[in-house]
Amino acid sequence: MKKHITMPGRKGNNLFEDFPVVSTEKWEEKIRQDLRGADYDKKLVWLSPESIRIKPYYRSEHLEGLDYLNYPPGEFPYTRGYWKSGNKWEIREDILVKQPEEANSKALRALKNGAAALGFNVNPGVVKNSEDLAKLLDGIDLEKTSINFLTGTEGPMIILLLAEIIKKRNVNPGEVCGSVNHDPIGYLTMNGKYIINKEQDFDNAAGLIENHDRKLPAFRLIGVNGMNFRNAGASAVMELAFSLAAGNEYLSIFTGMGLPVDLVAQKIQFNLGSGSNYFMEIAKLRAARMLWAGIVQAWGPESQESLKTYIHSETSDFNKTIYDPYVNMLRATTEAMASAIGGTNSLYVKPFDRSFRDSSGFSERIARNTQLILKDEAYFDKVTDPSAGSYYIESLTASLASETWKLFQQVEKEGGYIAALEKGFIQKKIKEICRKRILNLATRKEVLVGTNQYVNSEETACDDAVVRETGPDKKLPDNPVVEPLKKIRAAEAFEELRMNTEKFAGKTPEVFLFGYGDKNMRKTQADFAANLFAIAGFNIVDNTGFETVEKGLDAVREKKPEIVVLCSSDEEYPEIADIIYQNLSDKTILVIAGYPKKSIENLRETGYKHFIHIKTDVLDILREFQRELKIV
Repeated sequence: MKKHITMPGRKGNNLFEDFPVVSTEKWEEKIRQDLRGADYDKKLVWLSPESIRIKPYYRSEHLEGLDYLNYPPGEFPYTRGYWKSGNKWEIREDILVKQPEEANSKALRALKNGAAALGFNVNPGVVKNSEDLAKLLDGIDLEKTSINFLTGTEGPMIILLLAEIIKKRNVNPGEVCGSVNHDPIGYLTMNGKYIINKEQDFDNAAGLIENHDRKLPAFRLIGVNGMNFRNAGASAVMELAFSLAAGNEYLSIFTGMGLPVDLVAQKIQFNLGSGSNYFMEIAKLRAARMLWAGIVQAWGPESQESLKTYIHSETSDFNKTIYDPYVNMLRATTEAMASAIGGTNSLYVKPFDRSFRDSSGFSERIARNTQLILKDEAYFDKVTDPSAGSYYIESLTASLASETWKLFQQVEKEGGYIAALEKGFIQKKIKEICRKRILNLATRKEVLVGTNQYVNSEETACDDAVVRETGPDKKLPDNPVVEPLKKIRAAEAFEELRMNTEKFAGKTPEVFLFGYGDKNMRKTQADFAANLFAIAGFNIVDNTGFETVEKGLDAVREKKPEIVVLCSSDEEYPEIADIIYQNLSDKTILVIAGYPKKSIENLRETGYKHFIHIKTDVLDILREFQRELKIV
C-alpha cells in the first residue's frame, strides 16, 4: 500500500494555503505607493507599435469574457491550433532556382539534412517545360515531401507541368502536398499593376483553382502574402488585418465567379512574416486562426475543414542587418520559436545573410538546424499550444485580435482590399508606422543591436554585400494602377552611413573623447558618444579623462582628430567650454555630450553648434558631420 507523503513540517498538501489571497486592488495600491507619485502609465505601461497597451502584470480576471478559452485544441475557432496532441509543423527550406540541376542538388541535400518541405523560388524563364521541372524534382519523393513554388506570374504554367510529371511518375495526386504562391492581389500590391489586367488575372486564378482541384486536391493554389506588409514596415496588426482583407477579397471574387466557398477557402495559404516582438508574434498566429475561421464561417461553408487556416511563416527581412550579421541568427531563432509556439503549419528560417547576398552552405545549415534543435532538442513539437493559459499571451491574443478586427473593418468600409489599395489607405497606414519605427531607431527609443546601439566600430561590410530590392529608389512601374509597397530594412539608413565612411577616399574620421571633471559623468557621456559615432564607422579615441584642461588640449594637438567631444557634467561645462573653444575651434569640430539646459544659450553664444544627447536623431546629426567632413 502506497504511503501518503507530505512535506516535512506541513499538515496538508496545498502549499498555496500558506499564502493569503491578494486582490488586484491591493496590488495596485502597493504599486502606486512604490511609484511615489510617478505617472503609472509612463512608468509601467508600454504602448506597442500595434497601439496595444501592455500592462505591467496580468491576472486571471484579465481573461474573463474570452469565449475562445472554452474550446480545446482542434475545435473551432482553432485559436489553440488544429492538433489535439503535439505541435506539428514542417521544416521548410527555400531554394533560389537559377538552374534546375543545381537547385535540385541543393534540395536533395536539404532533405537529407532535416528539411521536410521545399520552397522553389523560380527565376522567370528558368522552368520552361516539363523536362526542366523534371530535372528540378528529380529524386524527390512527391508523396512524402511538401513542394512549394514561389513563381511570381508563372504559377499556372508550373502547376500544369507538375500535373504532367505526377501522371508520368504514376504518383497518387491525392498524396502530393504543397502550394503555388499565385497571388494576383499581392502582385498588384508590390508592383503597382496587374499581371495582365484585373479581369484576366482573376479569371486565370479562378481557372487555376477549378481546373486543378481534382488533379492536385491537397495543393494550395492561392497565396496571401502578409510577409510583404511586414517587410514594408507594417505592425503585426496591420500585417494580419491586411492579410485577412486580401483573403476575404479572394473569397468574394471567386465565389462571385461561381466557385464554392469551401473550394476557395481550402486552396488559400497565408504566408506571414515573423518579427522580433516575441510574444506578439505568438499571439498573432493564434489570432489569425481565430479571425479567419470567423470570416470563412460568415460565408456559410459546408465543411468544417474550410474554417482552418494554413499558415506558412518565415523570418522577417525588416530587422536584418548587413553589419554584425551573425546577430541575425539570434533574431531568427526567437522568430522561429515564436512561430513554433504560435502553431504555424510550416516554417522557413532564412539564412542570416539571405537579405544581402546569396546565402552560403554554412548559413543555410545553421538556419535549418535552428528548427531541428527546436524539434529534436527543445521538444517544441511535443506540446500542444504551449502558451495556453498564460495570462499575458491570452490577453495579448485577445487584444491583437480586437485591434486587427477594427482595422479589417476599416478596410471593408473602404470597399475591400483592392479598393482600399487604390485609395492609398493601406499604403498610408504602413508608411506612417514605418516612419515612426525608423524615427524610434534614429532616436534610439528602439534598439537594433549592432546597428544603432552596441556597434562594432572595427567591422566593415562584406565585400559581396548588396542591398536587395529595398529602399526609396525602387523604380516605379509605367502607368501604375496603385502606388506599390516598398520593401525596406530598418537598418538601411544606418548602413548607408557606415558605407559612406568606408568608401571615403580620405582618412577615416577620428573622434576624440575629451573627458574632464566628475568621473562618473565623464565616463557616462564618453560611452554615449563612442556608441553614437561608431554608428557611422568613425574611429573612437577614448581616454580615461584629464586632470587639467591643458593636458587634454595637449593630447588633442598631438592626435589631431577631426572631432572632439567634451565629456563632463552639466555643471562643469561652463568652466571649460570657453578655453577649449578658443584653442580648438579652428582645428576640429567641437561637440558637447549632453544638453546642459542652464548654460545652453551661453555655450551657443560661445560658438558651440553640436550637442548630442538621448533625444538626438542620430541619423540626422551623423549625416551633418559627414557633410562637414566632406564625406558626402
